Amino acid sequence: MGGVDDEEPALKRMKISLNGIVGLSNGSSSVEPVGGGLSSDSMARTLPSKEDEQVVGSKGVIKRDEFVRIIAKALYSLGYRKSGERLEEESGIALHSPGVNLFTQHVLDGNWDESVATLRKIGLTDETVVRSASCLILEQKFFEFLNREKVMEALKTLREEITPLCSYSSRIRELSSCMVSPKQDVVKVRSRSKLLEELQKLLPPTVMIPEKRLEHLVEQALILQQEACPFHNSMDMMSLYSDHHCGKDLIPSRTVQILEKHDGEVWFVQFSHNGKYLASASNDQTTIIWEVGVNGLSIKHRLSGHQKPIHSVSWSPNDEELLTCGVEECVRRWDVSTGKCLQIYEKAGAGLVSCTWFPGGKHILSSLSDKSICMWELDGKEVESWKGQKSLKISDLDITDDGEVILSICKPNTVLLFNRETKVERFIEENQTLTSFSLSKDNKFLLVDLLNQEIHLWNIEGDAKFVGMYKGHQRARYIIRSCFGGLKQAFIASGSEDSQVYIWHRSSGEPIETLPGHSGSVNSVSWNPANPHMLASASDDRTIRIWGLNSLNKKYQNGHSNGIHYCNGGT
Repeated sequence: MGGVDDEEPALKRMKISLNGIVGLSNGSSSVEPVGGGLSSDSMARTLPSKEDEQVVGSKGVIKRDEFVRIIAKALYSLGYRKSGERLEEESGIALHSPGVNLFTQHVLDGNWDESVATLRKIGLTDETVVRSASCLILEQKFFEFLNREKVMEALKTLREEITPLCSYSSRIRELSSCMVSPKQDVVKVRSRSKLLEELQKLLPPTVMIPEKRLEHLVEQALILQQEACPFHNSMDMMSLYSDHHCGKDLIPSRTVQILEKHDGEVWFVQFSHNGKYLASASNDQTTIIWEVGVNGLSIKHRLSGHQKPIHSVSWSPNDEELLTCGVEECVRRWDVSTGKCLQIYEKAGAGLVSCTWFPGGKHILSSLSDKSICMWELDGKEVESWKGQKSLKISDLDITDDGEVILSICKPNTVLLFNRETKVERFIEENQTLTSFSLSKDNKFLLVDLLNQEIHLWNIEGDAKFVGMYKGHQRARYIIRSCFGGLKQAFIASGSEDSQVYIWHRSSGEPIETLPGHSGSVNSVSWNPANPHMLASASDDRTIRIWGLNSLNKKYQNGHSNGIHYCNGGT
């Protein structure tokens, strides 16, 4: 590459025998009369203390009354009204106070004056909350009057009830504008149950439990377990029946295919955004587009025409076109379906050293050997240029999805974040020479490769902040590239000069896998954005390896065919 200066027991079901005895499902077998009389061993039981009755769970941190109320709320939300009522009756714990129940009924019945009056009797201490909730109720009253073409009643509600309460003059103007032409301009009135949901967001949870609170708590628990799992890389739904844990078998770590069609070192690989194609660039002056199929990858097109080695490629936003960049030569634009070269971009007196697509796919960007950055129309017309120290001869280039910030390596140890509109420049400065970088899919993080065998992770929202580091791979002479990847980009992968691929957990920085197989420096890696179980690596040994899961796949058989070597885990 170019150098750089126990199986679970069967479910025990509750059974009712002919004499009305209930079998418990906790692994023991005690009985109680259904009618609630004392059983023969009741005198031997330890009576629960009052304090024990107030909490549930082994840790003593869950209040029983809150737990029961949240379950009851979930039952009602799921449509199990009879079950909710039975739970309230049997537990003796009411979901809401009588005042809140009355308030709820007034809202659902459209008794607006009574709703506002009752609102002040349900234990609210914050006057701001009372006013905001009252405004919501009165706005519903206002819109329902308009929908029934009771314009004068709506006007009276706006002037005498809403205006004294609402502190936002802009909102009053919005409501007033609805009076001009009520038949055409009134937005469809939300349902009263929807209004109740909005009110629940305003009122304290001790007064009205928020909608779907139980679902929110369960989701939180699942997400925390997922984030704590170092190998989580599956799109399967998580189960509530057991704690979550993934094994290493969900990390692509077995060579499932070897692509051997290049005649020189392979310097760069990149999957298309939709994961259907892989492009590889080589010092043999060609790029190959590989198609990802059910039986592995196969050659779609070999792209020839560059007069120098190709060191990078860039997929168009819709994956229908591809840019290839020669070493200080030119950028070529190709049609993916036909393999035809559509346009050559070059500039007299300067070589093009990097390329990327502008969001929307109507322009391209390129950095030049004179350290400038240019924007071109697709037909080759240069439309904008930024002069000065904007890039280097060896430089990556990218742009955020909103088209605002251009990223490039502007000095040996500095990444430039240049705002195209405001011309404001921000910088990430390292103490070591930079070799490459990679922007996360959400545009919030930047992965920076350094010559000192470290990869740094920066949060680039606002002022750039250093947030992580990854070590263990080898780099001394060449450009070695890393990438984000896996489900939700939870992993970092990198090539290495010791012929291996390295994978780390993104959040913890802990090494996950080291993948042997190549016989030369691994220059570039790319994780399939549509398949978290597929990773590609490019090497000086002239091959590209496709990595998959450890489980054997019958689709890949040993042998060679059309320049493609299929294998089942061997090297």
